[in-house]
Amino acid sequence: MATKVLVPLLGEGVEEVTVIKWLKKEGDSVKELEPLLEVNTDKVDTEIPAPASGTVLKIMAEEGVPAKVGAVLALIGKAGEAVESGGVESAPQVNAKVSSDTSTGLSASQLSVGQPVTQSAVRSMDLGFISPVVAKIAAEHGVNLQQVAGTGLNGRITKNDVLSFVDSGKTTIDHRPQTMVSRPSSIVAGEGDQLIKHSPIRKSIAEHMVMSKHTSPHVLTVMEADMSRVVKHRSANKEIFSRDGVNLTFTAYFMTAIVAGLKSYPIVNSSWSDEGVLVHTAVNLGMATSLGEDGLIVPVIKNADNLSLLAMARSVNDLANRARTKKLQTDEVKGGTFTLTNHGTGESLFAFPVINQPQCGILGVGKMQKRVVVTEGDAIAIRPMVYLSFVFDHRILDGASADWFLMKVKETLEGWS
Repeated sequence: MATKVLVPLLGEGVEEVTVIKWLKKEGDSVKELEPLLEVNTDKVDTEIPAPASGTVLKIMAEEGVPAKVGAVLALIGKAGEAVESGGVESAPQVNAKVSSDTSTGLSASQLSVGQPVTQSAVRSMDLGFISPVVAKIAAEHGVNLQQVAGTGLNGRITKNDVLSFVDSGKTTIDHRPQTMVSRPSSIVAGEGDQLIKHSPIRKSIAEHMVMSKHTSPHVLTVMEADMSRVVKHRSANKEIFSRDGVNLTFTAYFMTAIVAGLKSYPIVNSSWSDEGVLVHTAVNLGMATSLGEDGLIVPVIKNADNLSLLAMARSVNDLANRARTKKLQTDEVKGGTFTLTNHGTGESLFAFPVINQPQCGILGVGKMQKRVVVTEGDAIAIRPMVYLSFVFDHRILDGASADWFLMKVKETLEGWS
């Protein structure tokens, strides 16, 4: 009897994966625990091994197509074994088609997932995942879900969000059939142009960035820090740290300074909800890491407030190296409460980063440069300076409280001992 290859649970809250690449094709032999395919979730690529030895009889999930946890990806059995269709369900494939009736509030896309809407989750290309219950309530009350703010995980719209929207009296019921016209792209391909297909990572980045800008009001405040003491400390300790196998980078100093700021102003280590501001006890720092042309990923250092500079530097090294070699685990990119992006590695002086939802803010660090500054007593001196760009959620912080936090980060760096 054929063995089913199922989508495994790759982490808490992971509901689906995207098949990146099949390492075997139908008719190939495979050994138990040999890598069979690669999948992506939350920008983390993972190899799925074969659960048994045999021949790949049938592949049931296409590359680039989402598959739910528990769905059947393939069948493995004896060569020539007949594949029985009974009891075997292929991985659900999401196919979007333009609908002429938007009374469900699902914008211009009505999505078919191979099952009735009452039995499976629905994904809107604009709204993210919409559960059948939410879609049903929205349809009954004539709610346009584009106008509903989601308070669920990653901004997902929940049942209570729709009910609260209905209770607010903002809905205007209109059950007349509407014709949705798909807007044609204004981009015209010229001769010799090349279309580069979106990778799952690029799609994930795009969706998350657009969602973030629509979720919270972004405000930027910038300060300049004198890195003289940090540079001196690093020069004195870099060799000592290397004896322990640790590369003492400036990122470790920035992360430690952020911890000091979050300890002094815990409100920055928080997330917004309709019920109130949720201040997190754990300080879990995300570290934006470039993957080159593949995009970026944000591994998270858990409980960063308990780490010494040595431990912080070791964690920075480990996560950055495994991010670039695609060896991160799904749980290692989840649960962040604040994020650092060191855009200065690309020669950028300062930037306006996008908040990593559902966090309160993100700190951008520019390139460190020697600049002429005026010191005490109106003396002129040359100092290694860096711009600190703090982008915050204006629903949670005001200008004063944001500046207090950033000033603490600045003072920690300038007063390093």
